[in-house]
Parts: sequence; structure tokens; C-alpha cells
Amino acid sequence: MLSLGLLIPFGAPTAAQRVAQIAVNLTSTVPAKHVTLIHDGLSELVETRASDAEALLAERGLDRTPEDALNVDPSRPLADGETVVFQAAVPVTVIVDGQLHAVRSPASSVAALLAAQGVGWDAHDRVSPSPSTPLASGQIVSVAHVERWTETVHVRVAAPLVRRYAFNLKPGMVKVLAPGRPGLKELRYVVSRAGRRGTRRALLIARILRAPKARIVAEGIGEYTALSELAERSIVGTLRLADSALAMVATAYTAHCSGCSGTTASGMRAGHGIVAVDPRVIPLGTRMFIPGYGPAVAGDTGGAIRGRRIDLGFNSDADAFRFGRRPVTVYLIR
Repeated sequence: MLSLGLLIPFGAPTAAQRVAQIAVNLTSTVPAKHVTLIHDGLSELVETRASDAEALLAERGLDRTPEDALNVDPSRPLADGETVVFQAAVPVTVIVDGQLHAVRSPASSVAALLAAQGVGWDAHDRVSPSPSTPLASGQIVSVAHVERWTETVHVRVAAPLVRRYAFNLKPGMVKVLAPGRPGLKELRYVVSRAGRRGTRRALLIARILRAPKARIVAEGIGEYTALSELAERSIVGTLRLADSALAMVATAYTAHCSGCSGTTASGMRAGHGIVAVDPRVIPLGTRMFIPGYGPAVAGDTGGAIRGRRIDLGFNSDADAFRFGRRPVTVYLIR
């Protein structure tokens, strides 16, 4: 019996002997330290004479494996007031696109587990359970990567800008006639994975949900005796007018002419500002300006008015005779 008793210390130390050795260490002259130990989410304040985190865990009966998580170097000396966080790894099963992997992990959630295992995913992929789910022992986590999906985008359609010329505004003045409103368009794409987890989009359908309303702005041009002033103020405006110019031959008429009823083909009252045109060249209702005559509206037709001929209405025979027949430039107001 004596020889057996003497042989025991020479063998490998048992768990009881390790605990006993720790107890011996605790009774040493090392001053006690107060450490906060957080173990698997539970926090406790402990008094210990353990020299390092490894000894602290052994003191508390916690066996650390390489897969476990520890927030401090296990061999670094413990400091009074320190916080030690220990998270034991648990067995879990990860299934990625049908491939099964059995692992041990100390991750706190499904998302942390996937990150630690290098499994990429995004909002289009199917992850079960939810990424925010706390990880539990024996849990099965599956990830199915989706390679193709549809995506709907709503985009703003800018309101078109329509400019009109206004004879009752001075050159350079601007007046908003209609504020306009932007429209809304829906775009639907088919999105597919490309190399290195990039994506490729192909337009599937586009439709207008709400049509835009034009913003209408009146720009003052005053009397066309001020055309040169307009050119000085805005060469762009002058070029727009030039683009709408027609070289025509003008004659004059009054409501009192032989065979005239005083009412035009469009129902307007004949007079200054009402001109007869060939509707094939200038549609009825078109607004225009004629230098030397002023603003006008195409409101009448005539048997002799064909092609680039225009008949200008006057209020008196004297004004009509004075105008006579002459070439003019007709600026259409668009």
C-alpha cells in the first residue's frame, strides 16, 4: 500500500490534482483581484488570486478549447478591475447551397457565424434562421444564394420647359404661366449575379406612372420695333425667332372691302391683328409677329392667298392703302 501511494504523484496529474494545485496557489501571498467574468452572456464579479485568464478559467471550472473565444491573451497577467469575456464554442451545422459543414463556433448570432466562416450573403439570398438569431448548440444554419431576381425602381421624370413669347411683356421680363409638375416612371429590371459576386441588370419593362406637366414660361419681347434690343439681351432668343421666320409676300385688307362680311373664316372679327393665310403653310390659330405690322393671329383664309402669301387685316382703308403690297418676314410664335 505504501508503494502504491508513492507511485501516484509520479503519474499524470488528475483534474482533482490540478484543482488542488490551484487551491494551493490561492492560499499564497498573491493579493486578491476583483475581475468581471462574462461567461456565455452571464456576467459575475469574482474575487481571484489567479495570475492570468487561463488560471481564472480553470479556477471557475471552465475548460477552454481552441475554438472558444476569449477577449484577452490567456497567459497575460490579470489586472485588478479587468473584464474577461469567455464564449464557449458550440457545435452547429452550416449548409451552404446544399453543402453541409459541421463546425464548432463561439459566434453570438447567425450573422457572426457566417462572417467567421467566410460565407458571403446579401438581402437577396435566403438565410435561415434570420441573421440576427442568437446561435445555439446543435443549430442548423442554411444559406441559399439567389442568382437571379427582379428589381423595381421608381424614377422622377422632369417636367418639360415650354417657352412662349409675350408681346405684353417688356423684353427680358419672364412670367410663369404654369408651374408644371414632374412625372413618375417605373423601371423593372432582371438582375443576375456576375463574376465575383457582382451583378448585371437588364431592363425588363418601363412605364409611366404619372405623366409630367409642362412648365410654361412667357418671355417678354414687347413690340417688334424693339427686336434689336431683344437681340442685345438674348442672342439665343433671337435665334429661336429666326428659326421660326418665313419670308412671305404681304397684302392688306379691311373688313369694309368689297364682298367682305367682317367675320373671318375662323369666326373672328376682321381687323388689325387678324391675317389671312394658306392653312397648308400656316395653320389657323397660329400666333405670329410681322415687323412693321405687329402681333397677329392666323384667323382667315382667302381664295388668292396661296403658298407664302399673307393678307394683313387693317382697321381703315387708309392704313391698308398705305401698307400696300410688300415682302415681309413672318415670325411664328411657337
